[in-house]
Amino acid sequence: MKSVPVQVNREPLRLLSVVIPARDEEGCIASTVEHLHVELRIHSVPHEIVVVDDGSTDSTWAILQNVRKRIPELKPVLNAGEHGFGRAIICGLDHMSGDAVVIMMADESDDCRDVVRYWELLNEGWDAVFGSRFLRGGGVIDYPWLKLRVNRLANLFIRMMFRVRLNDTTNAFKAYRTTVIDGCRPLLSPHFNLTVELPLKTMVRGYSWTVIPITWRNRRSGVPKLKIKEMGSRYLFICLYVWLEKYFSRGDYKKPRAAAESVPALDSGQGAQPDSARG
Repeated sequence: MKSVPVQVNREPLRLLSVVIPARDEEGCIASTVEHLHVELRIHSVPHEIVVVDDGSTDSTWAILQNVRKRIPELKPVLNAGEHGFGRAIICGLDHMSGDAVVIMMADESDDCRDVVRYWELLNEGWDAVFGSRFLRGGGVIDYPWLKLRVNRLANLFIRMMFRVRLNDTTNAFKAYRTTVIDGCRPLLSPHFNLTVELPLKTMVRGYSWTVIPITWRNRRSGVPKLKIKEMGSRYLFICLYVWLEKYFSRGDYKKPRAAAESVPALDSGQGAQPDSARG
């Protein structure tokens, strides 16, 4: 283990919010909430589960109402405004009560055990924790080959553009202290490009972050919501927007500096990111 000087946040965390956008997920939303709740309860993680129904036309909302009777930690929210993946997440962030948040998919593609690991690392003082499916120890199951190739090309482009080691920026499944979310506002992305906007702003604005390997599996029910052909220009727009901020904002949006403390970093590059890597 190496020690790299990074700024850490020693404010104790009291409540984890898990924000889950859901649209037409009647086949899996109950099991997603139930499995997550059990995992967090076993590990004594104080939590709420904020599921945002983003204009479902099936029985998703009715199922959430029934599950809430068994799991009081569930907080269903209707997105009454314009719909879109990013808008649903922003709606959830606006309605959550926690001082930390994990953004998670509704289709059980993300592993509940990784949520616990995120919570533990945030409590060590990190401002944000990013999961990567492409580090040693991580992995993907049944990833469609075309989406996988597009994913790797998009992440390579982002790595080169921002000169960071994070190799899975586009993955939505990440954790943040609420102070980071507030520091990244206003959030501009109405669709899946929010998954890129949040981590890039976190890095560019000077928050501490670390990376761990995670596992992902393709959904077993329902229809994927991400449409590759619709997202290229949206991803490019938000990348260019944050890149311009990185090099031309003169630090106007950066987190105020405080005395740095040393936090252990993993030799494999999964740990602390020095200032040169964090923008």
